[in-house]
Amino acid sequence: MMKKVKVTFYPSGEVVEAERGKSLLEIAKEAGIFIASICGGDGICGRCRVIIKGGEVEAAPTTLLTREEVQRGYTLACQTKALGDDVEVLIPPESRAEGAQILIDEDAQRFRALYAASEEQALFRHDPLVKKLYLELPPPTLQDNLADQERLYREVRRYLDLGPDLPMQTGLKVLQGLPKLLRKSNWKVTVTLGRRGGTIELIQVEPGDRAGQNFGLAVDVGTSTVVAHLVDLATSRTIDAEACYNSQMPFGEEVTRRIIYAEREGLKPLNEAIVGDINNLISALISRNRAELNDVTALCCAGNTTMLHFLLGLDPTRIRKSPYIPAASAPPPVRAAEVGIKINPRGLLYTMPIIGSWVGGDTTAGILATGLYQTKQLTMFIDIGTNGEIVLGNRDWLLTCSTSAGPAFEGSGVKCGMKASRGAIERVELSSDGYLRYKTIGDAKPKGLCGSGLIDAVAGLFAAGYIDRSGRLIPGSSSRIREQDGQLEFVLVPGSRTETGKEIVLTQPDIENLLRAKAAIYAGAKILLKAMGLDFKDIEQLLIAGGFGNYLDREKAIMLGLIPDIPLERIRFVGNTSIIGAKMALLSEEAYERAQEISKAVTYYDLITYPFYYDEFISAKFLPHTDLSLFPTVTRRLGLEARV
Repeated sequence: MMKKVKVTFYPSGEVVEAERGKSLLEIAKEAGIFIASICGGDGICGRCRVIIKGGEVEAAPTTLLTREEVQRGYTLACQTKALGDDVEVLIPPESRAEGAQILIDEDAQRFRALYAASEEQALFRHDPLVKKLYLELPPPTLQDNLADQERLYREVRRYLDLGPDLPMQTGLKVLQGLPKLLRKSNWKVTVTLGRRGGTIELIQVEPGDRAGQNFGLAVDVGTSTVVAHLVDLATSRTIDAEACYNSQMPFGEEVTRRIIYAEREGLKPLNEAIVGDINNLISALISRNRAELNDVTALCCAGNTTMLHFLLGLDPTRIRKSPYIPAASAPPPVRAAEVGIKINPRGLLYTMPIIGSWVGGDTTAGILATGLYQTKQLTMFIDIGTNGEIVLGNRDWLLTCSTSAGPAFEGSGVKCGMKASRGAIERVELSSDGYLRYKTIGDAKPKGLCGSGLIDAVAGLFAAGYIDRSGRLIPGSSSRIREQDGQLEFVLVPGSRTETGKEIVLTQPDIENLLRAKAAIYAGAKILLKAMGLDFKDIEQLLIAGGFGNYLDREKAIMLGLIPDIPLERIRFVGNTSIIGAKMALLSEEAYERAQEISKAVTYYDLITYPFYYDEFISAKFLPHTDLSLFPTVTRRLGLEARV
C-alpha cells in the first residue's frame, strides 16, 4: 500500500493527504488548489514557483531558479516530490490566482440589447432558441377528442403559426406526467420549447403561467478565462455577468499543451475542469439574482475549436496533427446534463459552429456580432489572444486563418507576467528623459505585468532608444538596464514598491516572446491580404476583438508592428465578440441559423500552406518590421531611417 503524506498549502492553510512521491503540482491540482503553470508540469516554464517552509521533499535541479531563490526556499512545484509528513508549502502571490476577481470585458458586460458590435446594426427578431409559452387549452369533448399530446401540439402550432409538417417531439418522462398535469392545472399550462435541428422539442410542461420565468446563459469558453452572462430569454435583457480563470491552466496555458496532456492522461480531467468552471459561474449568477436553477433552460457556448471539444468531451487529438481535422464542426444541440452542466435537467446546450481546424466558434460569433458578413467595406477582424484569429473580407467573401501567438498577450510566458487582475500593471508611460509612470488594475500595489502593460512597456523602450529594432536591450542606454544571471533586463518597479516585495522586471526573453507573438499576428494578416492580391492600405476598417483589445493603445500597437500602420480612425475595438455573438444566437433562432451559414461560407486558409510564411514571420519580428515602408508614421515619428 502506497504511503500517504500530509501537505499544507499556504496562505489558505488547506491540508491535503496525498500519495508519497507525487509532485506538489499534482497534489495541488487534485485538491483544486491553483498553482500557475504554462507547460503543464514539464518543468520548462518556471512559473509554478513555491516556497518550501518545512517537511521532507525531493526537488530536481533546475536552471529556472536563481541561487538566491533556491537559498530562500524556492522550488518548482512540478519538479518537487513530497516524501515525508508535514510538508508545508507557501504559494507566493505571483504563482496563484486571486479567486475569480478578473477584469470582465466592459463592452460585453454592458451588452444589454440584441445588436451587433458594429455600425452595421444587424438586428434579429427576438425568438430565443428555447422559449416558454403560456397556453389555455380547450378541454377534450366527444366532438374534439384529440389525445393529450396532440392537443398540446395543436395549440403550440396555432400559437407559433407553425406548419403541420414541422416535426415535434416529447420525452417519455414529460409524456408520462402529462394527463394528470393538464387536468390538475385546469388545462392552463406553460410549455418550454427548444429548437433541435429541424425538430421542435417540448422540453417540459408546467402548471399555470410561468412564461416570464425563462433564463439562459451565453458563455465565452476562453483558453485563459471563462465569462458567462445570465440572460432573461423572455425580454432579451442581460441580468448579470461573471467570470473566472479557466481551471485547465495547470494542464498547460496553451491549447496544444492541453491536447498533449489529454493524449497522455485522458480527456476526462480537462472536460471536468471546464464543466466545473461553467457550473461555478452558473451557481454564482443564480444565487446572486435569486433565480431558480430549474428556470435556466438553455446555454449557448462560443470558444475555439479545442475548447469546444474539451467541453463536449470530443477527442481533440486530430486537431494538432495533419490534416488538422476536428471531430465535429457543427455539433447538434445536446442536453446540458449530458456533459455535466447543471441547469434544468432537460435544458439544452448549444455551441457556436466551428469554421475549420484552429478557427473555432468564437470567430463565428465574432463575424456574427460585428456584422462583418454583411458590410460593404473591406474589413479585417483580429481577435488578439493565445490563438490570434484573423478574418478578412466583406459581404461578398470572407477568408480566415489562425496564428499561434502564444500566451504573452495575456501575461503568460513572461517572467513577471500575470493575468489582467488586481495589481497588474496595465499602462506604462516612459518619457524621453527616462521617467517611468505606470497604472495598475484597481490602483493596487503592482504585482506583475499584464498584456496591455507589456505592450506599453516594450513600445516605450523602443521609442526611448533602450532597445534596438531587433528588440535587444542596449547596455548603458538606461540606468534601469542591468545584467542578471547572464541576461539583460529592465527594472520597471523596484521591490520596495511592489505587493510581493520582488522587483518587476522586463527581461530579454520577455521581449523576444512578445516580438514572436506580434510577428505571428502581423504575418498572418499580411499573408491573408497577399492571398487576395490586397495590401494593408486597402483595409477600410480594422476591428480588434477580445477583452485584451479593449485596453490596447492603438498607437503603441502600431509602433510595435502588432497591427498595420493605417489611420487610427479606421481602427475600432469591438469588445468580447465571442460572448456577444453567443448571446445573439441564444436570443434568436434567425441569428443561430445565420451563424451556421457563416461557418460554412468562410474560407479557412492554412498558413502552413503559404510557401513564404516563415520569411514573413521573421520579417515581422523586427520593430516595427524589416520593411520600414510598411510603417511610415512610426518611421517619421521615431526617425528610424537614422537608427538603421
